[in-house]
Amino acid sequence: MMDIIVGIMTDYGLVMSFAVVGVVMWVSYGLSKLTKGRIHGSAIAIVLGLVLAFIGGIATGGSKGLSDVALFSGLGVMGGSMLRDFAIISTAFGARLEEIKKSGLPGILSLLIGVVLAFILGVVLAFAFGYTDVASMTTIGAGAVTFIVGPVTGAAVGATSDVVAISIAIGVIKSIVVMIITPVLAKPLRLNNPKAAMIYGGLMGTTSGTAAGLAATDARLVPYGAMTATFYTGLGCLLCPSVLYLAMTTLL
Repeated sequence: MMDIIVGIMTDYGLVMSFAVVGVVMWVSYGLSKLTKGRIHGSAIAIVLGLVLAFIGGIATGGSKGLSDVALFSGLGVMGGSMLRDFAIISTAFGARLEEIKKSGLPGILSLLIGVVLAFILGVVLAFAFGYTDVASMTTIGAGAVTFIVGPVTGAAVGATSDVVAISIAIGVIKSIVVMIITPVLAKPLRLNNPKAAMIYGGLMGTTSGTAAGLAATDARLVPYGAMTATFYTGLGCLLCPSVLYLAMTTLL
């Protein structure tokens, strides 16, 4: 009987992956209640996901976390670029065009300032840890923009795999930090209207972190923050491997 159940779970890996993620989210939001919402369930879920991936990698000696285990192979599909990009884009649905227009020039400037400032901070951090070549510094700087921009930039400029991994790690840490601090900063920053949410999303980027943080603040603001955060990722993928990389080459 057990062999039959395991066989079904293995054959329908994608369905199994949804069940696994559902359980992780259920546990995460349960733990979030213990913190009285100070730490959002999504932040806890990401940490649990990283822990499970680490355990899966250690257990199998593989490089793809739990998806190297046959029973959880569907996680490789669920966590692939197709569903990831769909999830990022879907967060922007529900935003009203009238509210988006109100952000105007501040919204555009927030995107440029957010990308460039995060990149500079990432470059400074890379230099502080001994990375002095242009490709590595650019890739780690791009990772500080988002964990998606990092590997895209690394592939474009020819960074090594370990540097790309560092850029992803920095982006994930940033995402978790944004999730946690957004509800705390909401009141002093007057993060209580669509325009403010769009500017905040443009400055912070990291769609997952911004969306989760705004969800813990006011769920009605999520589509607006996610909208500019999504543009932020796209702008980062455009600027980091080109303009910012050339600027780094010129300076160094």
